[in-house]
This record gives sequence, C-alpha cells and structure tokens, in this order.
Amino acid sequence: MLRNTPNGYGLISIVFHWAMVLLILALFGLGLYMTGLPQTESGTFALYQLHKSLGFTVLALVAVRLLWRLANPVPRLLDVMPGWERAGAHAGHLALYFLIFAIPLSGWLMVSASPWGIPTVLYGVLHVPHLPVPAALGDKAAAEGTLKGVHEILAWAVIALAAFYAAAAFKHHLISRDDTLRRMISTRPART
Repeated sequence: MLRNTPNGYGLISIVFHWAMVLLILALFGLGLYMTGLPQTESGTFALYQLHKSLGFTVLALVAVRLLWRLANPVPRLLDVMPGWERAGAHAGHLALYFLIFAIPLSGWLMVSASPWGIPTVLYGVLHVPHLPVPAALGDKAAAEGTLKGVHEILAWAVIALAAFYAAAAFKHHLISRDDTLRRMISTRPART
C-alpha cells in the first residue's frame, strides 16, 4: 500500500516520516559535534559541508513530502482520541513542518551572512548561491551571530517537539493501547 487510506499511512508516507526523523537526528548530532571542533582543525570544513548538504536534503524532502501530503490526505485521527489530543496533534504537526522548513532556511541565511564568504557545495558537486541577508540584521558579523542563535534555538525546539511526539506515541501504544504508533510503522490498516 503506497497511498494513505482513511485509517492508515501508506508506505511512501511512512518512508518520508522515518527518513526525516533519521536526517534530523543526524543533523542535530553532527551540528553539536562540529561546532565543538576548532575551526582550523582538518576535517572541520568537510563536516560543515556535510551538515549543509544534509540540511538542503531535508529542505528538499519536506517540500516533496508536503506535495505528497496534498495529493494523499492524512488519515483521520483515531476515534478514541479526545478533542484536546486531536487539537494538540494538529498544532504539533504544523509546528514540526514550520521548524523543518525554518531550520535549514535559517542555516542558509546564516552561511550567507558569514563574513568568511565560504561557499556551500552540496555533496561536493552542486554550488548553492548565498541568499540576500536583510540589512535590518546589521553588518555581516552581527547578522551571522543573530542567525546562528536562531538556528540553534530552532534546532533545540524541533528536538524537544520530536521528543514530545515520541513520548505521546508511546503513551498511545503502552497506556491507551490504540493504533497511533502502529500506523506510523506499518501499512496495515488501523483498528478504529
């Protein structure tokens, strides 16, 4: 089953979901690691380029994922969920999509603002142009500092929200004993 059904997610939606989870965790871990390295250490440049390449991959995947989602409506939430959980799930999904777009864009802006002028070369092949940086952010060094702070805050926010989502999924699986988690890992139709 490739497409979503009223009761469950299709294989493509499940693959998109877990690919994004793995990429975001990898980016977060790589970001923490590489920012702790001396800027002059050999290999640091390559790690930054890898981080940027993975970030652009996330940006492309989330755009494709949204197109897929428009063509394949999301299955309805389980009937056993109270209204406040439904509202929270919808608000959380909107926040996740916002963050998954905003984090790579803030990183791209940060790199564009850098006084170093280091190019972004995706996977060592594709050169990505720098974005125009709003003058309201000040000179390049000030803009880079502001955008670095924004990028870090957004990254921690997506990790916190993802952890909350994981806890909610396990709550549904272990306590509520419904199919919320099962629908995210299997194309088998959920019980309603």
